[in-house]
Amino acid sequence: MSLRPYDPNRDRPAAHRIWKEVGWLSRAEDVHLDAFLECGRGMVAEVNGEAECLVFTCPGTMRYLDEELPFACVTGVTTGRVARKQGLAKQVTARVLAADADGGALVAGLGMFEQGYYNQLGFGSGGYEHWVSFDPARLTVTSPFRPPRRLTADDWEAIHAARLARWPGHGRCNLTPAAVTRHELSEEHGFGLGYFDGPNGELTHCLWLSPKANSEIGPYDVHLAVFRTREQFLELMAVLRSLGDQVRLMTIREPQGIQLQDLVERPFQLGRVTEKTRFESGIRAFAYWQMRILDLPACLARTRLPGRDLRLNLSLTDPIDRVLGEAEPWQGVAGGYIVTLGEKSSAVRGTDPSLPTLSASANAFTRLWLGVRPATGLAITDDLSGPPGMLEQLDEVFRLPEPKPDWDF
Repeated sequence: MSLRPYDPNRDRPAAHRIWKEVGWLSRAEDVHLDAFLECGRGMVAEVNGEAECLVFTCPGTMRYLDEELPFACVTGVTTGRVARKQGLAKQVTARVLAADADGGALVAGLGMFEQGYYNQLGFGSGGYEHWVSFDPARLTVTSPFRPPRRLTADDWEAIHAARLARWPGHGRCNLTPAAVTRHELSEEHGFGLGYFDGPNGELTHCLWLSPKANSEIGPYDVHLAVFRTREQFLELMAVLRSLGDQVRLMTIREPQGIQLQDLVERPFQLGRVTEKTRFESGIRAFAYWQMRILDLPACLARTRLPGRDLRLNLSLTDPIDRVLGEAEPWQGVAGGYIVTLGEKSSAVRGTDPSLPTLSASANAFTRLWLGVRPATGLAITDDLSGPPGMLEQLDEVFRLPEPKPDWDF
């Protein structure tokens, strides 16, 4: 077995074969897959002279309060059928992350297939995402709306630009290359509706939907709901309501800071009436994305927390150091730090005997730093511990909005 960078000229057939073997690729998507794979960093593991494990990351940004941090998104981890259970995916992913960290990324994120696997590489689970299913005719939105423009997959550049300029909530992730959006829109039956209200005629807010079963009556999945302002969001909801004379069910991810149940007429009655049907209304919650800090001092240098200051020792472990080879220039974030949290936060190597000590894994500290869960909660369920008084102080310091990437990966 050997590890090396992805070579599109050499590895393209293997990449397509593996993506088809794992069920990620249909014939309709072939035309855009290569551009998607080449929009970031790729690494492969060879078995018998052929690529059998592929890992790809994509550059982007992650918003932390008012800061945009360099971000590396793991967009694909795939292993062919002949190379399973060899530890290849873990090894290749670790080395791609090391390269991204060495290249300046401060945070990495991914979508997990199951909880636990990527914890071995220092990733911690994000908060719950709510997927709301409802009859669009039951929306109580009364805002006026204009006839939207029809969007197709050929509008991928305009849609990508609109995504990058959307509502800037805490935790929002942007994947910079437009090839990512082009690949996402390649599904055969998807369609979009939107408005070009920018000062130079740019697309400002839009929906991208696809029929989940029956294209006549639904259900429909709303894959994208892109907006910049309150008024734009309400206009998009009014557009969904206008489809309610035909479509019986829509499913949409709840945007940050908005409780969609507020906009549904008699949601409990609707859920009971439709229970166990194809058009079942309700709300489901999943925690399916994970993140990890790649550079602790740099992340904290751009962390500004209003309120009281707090200083402590941080004893940090990082499971990725058990996977990386010694030759890698980046070895994770494990070690001892003196941490200051407040309007001017910092992390410097060392220990101050006069300060209390927080012990944590990279996984758990990332969750604390992002605001996924408070310190007192993480001390119960995750690898984080310290004096009770200090944990309560951390709860006060990290009073953050719930992080929402608003970009599935």
